[in-house]
Amino acid sequence: MRCRPTPVQPTERGALLATGFGTAVAMWAVGYVCRMPPALIPSPIVLMLMLIVMLAGGFVLGRYGHQGPWAGACSGTLTAALNLLILGSLLADREQASGAVGLAAWVFGALLLGAVCGALGAWLGRQMPTSRVAPFDWTGAFAGVAAAATFLLLIAGGLVTSHDAGLAVPDWPNSFGYGMFLYPLSRMSGGIYFEHAHRLFGTLVGLNTLALGALLWSTDRRSSIRSLAALAGLLVIVQGVMGGLRVTGGFTLSSSPEELAPNLALAIVHGVTGQLFFALMVVLAVASSRNWRRASSPVHAASAGIDRALSVSFVAVLCLQLVLGALLRHRGVGVLAHITAAAIVAVMAVALGARVWGLYPSQRALGRLALLLLGLIGVQLVLGFVALAVTQVRSVDVPAPWYEVLIATGHQATGALLLAVGAALALWCHRLLKPVREALRTEPLAGRAV
Repeated sequence: MRCRPTPVQPTERGALLATGFGTAVAMWAVGYVCRMPPALIPSPIVLMLMLIVMLAGGFVLGRYGHQGPWAGACSGTLTAALNLLILGSLLADREQASGAVGLAAWVFGALLLGAVCGALGAWLGRQMPTSRVAPFDWTGAFAGVAAAATFLLLIAGGLVTSHDAGLAVPDWPNSFGYGMFLYPLSRMSGGIYFEHAHRLFGTLVGLNTLALGALLWSTDRRSSIRSLAALAGLLVIVQGVMGGLRVTGGFTLSSSPEELAPNLALAIVHGVTGQLFFALMVVLAVASSRNWRRASSPVHAASAGIDRALSVSFVAVLCLQLVLGALLRHRGVGVLAHITAAAIVAVMAVALGARVWGLYPSQRALGRLALLLLGLIGVQLVLGFVALAVTQVRSVDVPAPWYEVLIATGHQATGALLLAVGAALALWCHRLLKPVREALRTEPLAGRAV
């Protein structure tokens, strides 16, 4: 009797993808911070932190996915394969990597190390006692990983803008004539580091988005989820091309200044679209989660229609404010319009958050998002006023100090979180709140009083 290999179940695919990509995202985040100029952490410490993160990824798979060392090895291999995107940068200055044999040895060693760390982590996770009965929501977790990776990409892009490093690397898709994944790490200093790292993060987010779309298309039968996944895949490709054309002005491999025409308008559109894409990924994570599928029955209330409309209006005003903020960041125009729109956003956020939190105490998902919205709007107002103050006292020809970079980037990142939370709250409002008149229209005749 012939033995057939056991097919990988959808839940197992979600677990491997969530932990494999999630571990890679965490490792890239650690490496990005540790190698950020001017505070360069020594390489041995960075390597130790990377190994810890790889072990942690396997541990999560074994602890919550109840997967053994084999699954951990597969997840670790996926992480190592994603890390190959930056392996070329690490090996570009090493003589050991010269030639096909040396490169093959490094690639095999990286994949083997990932498999061993993943297997060991999964084995350790399986040794831990757990009281979890229901299986872990791996599809929702993978969507959350994609949203988190997109948020890290937004932060990296914000640092590029804050350091005025958008044109630090003059060509695309190459980098100073090198292949994007082969530019030496030793040459990534100053603005080049921020711009080139942003490109690499964009590649990781693109792969994550496409893998998530493939998983959802194979496991989720809802046409709305499939449409959102397809839209996310299309948008991430358009966003990547737009970011490159912002630098070159056209499709060319040349790095000659005479053949390049940087486009500031595309930079503004690229920044706005990036935040809209992040909100889309958060919406996709919410709609594909188990909590969404198992949500409680909607509340029938006369105020539901008002709050549903208010939530959508709030997202629309945030989108307008996003455009005004991008114009201010890139062109330095529209300060008064940005401040005015900020006041409107703040009033609407307080009204929406207070209403949703106070009127529907039985809906915990709405209450948590409402409190998060109120907290974020407070942080955003403080960051906005501080950012305006520090930029007004600095001369135009003086580089931005580190604290101004952090404040401006934090203000942009918090704005992205506000938009994402607002979109998620609007989605939940339409799921959990139902106007009374709508309930009467859909109520079966047999259930009405005669």
